[in-house]
Amino acid sequence: MNGWFGALRAIVGREFLRFVHQRERFLAALVRPLVWLLVFAAGFRAALGVSIIPPYQTYITYEVYIVPGLCAMILLFNGMQSSLSLVYDREMGSMRLLLTSPLPRWWLLFCRLLGSTAISVLQVYAFLAIAAIFGITVPPLGYLTVLPGLVIAGLMLGALGLVLSSFIKQLENFAGVMNFVIFPMFFLSSALYPLWKMAESSALLYDICALNPFTYAVETIRFLLYVDFDAKSLAWVLGSTVIFLAMAVWGYDPARGLMKRKG
Repeated sequence: MNGWFGALRAIVGREFLRFVHQRERFLAALVRPLVWLLVFAAGFRAALGVSIIPPYQTYITYEVYIVPGLCAMILLFNGMQSSLSLVYDREMGSMRLLLTSPLPRWWLLFCRLLGSTAISVLQVYAFLAIAAIFGITVPPLGYLTVLPGLVIAGLMLGALGLVLSSFIKQLENFAGVMNFVIFPMFFLSSALYPLWKMAESSALLYDICALNPFTYAVETIRFLLYVDFDAKSLAWVLGSTVIFLAMAVWGYDPARGLMKRKG
């Protein structure tokens, strides 16, 4: 067990050191959601008024509605950023060296996933603090109850990044693949507008949004921010996390995925 926890400390510590030495990464993670919150939300406020929907108890402004979606956006982009670093590590050879450890491959990947998720959660809390400065707050207890939701959603999106990194052969191909993952997941979800508004415009788009795991990550965060609980969303997120992590372990199997292609 000492070896297992030693690997956990080393891998998570390496992720934090990398994060500390890349301060622009922290700023970039905050600028993106703040632009949506302070610029786009102001323009969309009149066009996208939000009625009373769970977990809200009264009419809310558009800025209040999109905060959970922007929290999930931070988790999504950071998960993809982490997968980019995995592709880089693979090209440099450090990923191959890590996977030669006698420890189980799933544990090594989980340690990497846990480190990136911890960084994502810190970035989300920094965003919530800035949002509070601009008057967009949640119930005080919500800042605590949302923590498990952030961790679970971060693990799911990070695991998806692991899957993608296991199938991307070259760093140059990463940006193109991400454009086909990040933006459809974000825009075809409940991050920017309620699903009932999507249903009014297109039943097909509504069905796509309802099958998007990112939608349930957003809703898990939304309910927990307001000290509420949505069992369906949580079940979707947990199930998707297990599936993505299993696919990542398969993708990094020397007999099938990374090592076979690179050998």
